[in-house]
Amino acid sequence: MTAPALHEPAVRTLDQLIAHVRAGGYGPDPAEERIALAFTTAQAVRHTGRNSGYRNEVLSLRLHAAVGSCAVEPGALPAAALDDCVGVSVAELLDHPMLPVQVAALDAYLSHVRPHTPDHGARPYAVPAGGSLHRSRARARAVVDLLPATGIRRVLVIGVVNSLLEQLRARGLEYVPCDLKGGATEWGEPVRTDALAELELCDAILASGMTLGNGSFQPLLDHAATTGKPLVMFAQTGSAVLPRFLGAGVSAVSAEPYPFFWLDGGPGVIHRYGGAR
Repeated sequence: MTAPALHEPAVRTLDQLIAHVRAGGYGPDPAEERIALAFTTAQAVRHTGRNSGYRNEVLSLRLHAAVGSCAVEPGALPAAALDDCVGVSVAELLDHPMLPVQVAALDAYLSHVRPHTPDHGARPYAVPAGGSLHRSRARARAVVDLLPATGIRRVLVIGVVNSLLEQLRARGLEYVPCDLKGGATEWGEPVRTDALAELELCDAILASGMTLGNGSFQPLLDHAATTGKPLVMFAQTGSAVLPRFLGAGVSAVSAEPYPFFWLDGGPGVIHRYGGAR
């Protein structure tokens, strides 16, 4: 497993990570780093051959060459939030009343000071050009490969992505799909809405970075740290935040900073931390 760089402070909560950033534990003073650009990206999709579709909305903040992002429920982000984010410091946004703004600002800062490069523990994984479904399946293979090859029977999947479930099915793994939206999977399986109630029934966890933005990440981290269960994060939200928790409960991260695979059909790259090599 790839651990964070030795000079990085050990963190076990999001609040601890924010405190270390404020204290200069990652270099530049966040009070001196100002966000120049804030934007949202909204997406609706229904792949050919699939019975259902979905929508995404993501808040992104630009800091120098880096972009930090946090997914939100479609329509939940007030328009004024964009105005709140521009021309102010990262430190100020870490105090914003909306958790997604805090996460996006933290992600922008860490993407700037800890970019996804091999010297920071990242391993690039090429996502081929092609249609959205083709690229979604390629990403799903990269994510599921981060689970241990043996010793896993049932996986708790938090944030239902049908391509990920398809990969688990192809590998003969059972899964429990969870998402706050509920509903059903592509195969008609009911989607549970209380992930914490399912933790004891599964021996690995595959979770969306969106758990950072809705406040449900910490119980997953605590459970994995206590039990030793693999916790693999697939992260468009907080792609530079979640690698900081490697060794503290997170076993692997598939980090996908903006621009995301669904934005165009050209070749791309995601960055993997930890997991099997």
